[in-house]
Amino acid sequence: MTLSIVIPVFNEAASIEALVEHVRKVPLSIQKEIIIVDDCSTDGTRDIIDEKIKKKVAKVLYHHKNQGKGAALRDGFAAATGDIIIVQDADMEYDPNEYEKVIAPILAGKADVVYGSRFMGGEPHRVLYFWHSVGNRMLTTISNMFSNLNLTDMETCYKAFRREVIQKIKIEENRFGIEPEITAKVSKMHVRIYEVGISYSGRTYEEGKKIGLKDAFRALFCIIRYSLFSK
Repeated sequence: MTLSIVIPVFNEAASIEALVEHVRKVPLSIQKEIIIVDDCSTDGTRDIIDEKIKKKVAKVLYHHKNQGKGAALRDGFAAATGDIIIVQDADMEYDPNEYEKVIAPILAGKADVVYGSRFMGGEPHRVLYFWHSVGNRMLTTISNMFSNLNLTDMETCYKAFRREVIQKIKIEENRFGIEPEITAKVSKMHVRIYEVGISYSGRTYEEGKKIGLKDAFRALFCIIRYSLFSK
C-alpha cells in the first residue's frame, strides 16, 4: 500500500524545506508518495521547490495564478495514486509523525475516512487564540447539525481518505471552504468515518497564519450550501 501526502503551498519559504524533509523521514508501515502543489507563491517558495525539493518528491504541480487551498487540493487529489490520501499543510502546525496514528483505522479496515481532531485526546497543543477555537467549535457544531455526524473538529487539516472516496468528490471550493464542503459531501456517501486525537502547534498571524474571520463566514455558507443544495 501507498500513502499519498498532498501538500498545498502558498508563500511558505520559511518552512517548506524543513517540512518536506520531516515528511520524507517519517517512518511508516507503508510507502509514501509526496505531492506538492504550489499555488503561485511569490515569496521565493517556488525557487526553493525547484532548487532543493523537486527531485526529492514524487510530483510537483504549479499554479500560474493564486487560486486557494481548495484548488490546490483538488489538483493534488487528482494526481494522487496512493491507496490512502492525507492532507499536510506546509506551515508546520501539524506533526507528520502522527500519520500512522491518523491512517491506522483505514489500515485496520475499519474506516474509509479519518479526521485528526485537535480537540480530543491528550496530545500537546500550543495555547493561542480563544475566539479562534470558539469559532472552530461553533462551525463544527453547525456542520454536525446539518450532516448528522458527531465530529469534534471539522476544520482540521489532517483528513485521510481511501483514494476512491476522495476522488469521487467533485470539489467546487477554491479556498478554505473546502473543509466544510468535503465534510458535507462525505457525510452523504455513507462511508465509515473515524476521528483520532492529534497534537497541534498553531501559528500566530504574525508567524504567517492565513485563515481569518471572512473564512469563517464562508465556511458557514458552505455548510448550508453543500449540505442542502448538493448531492
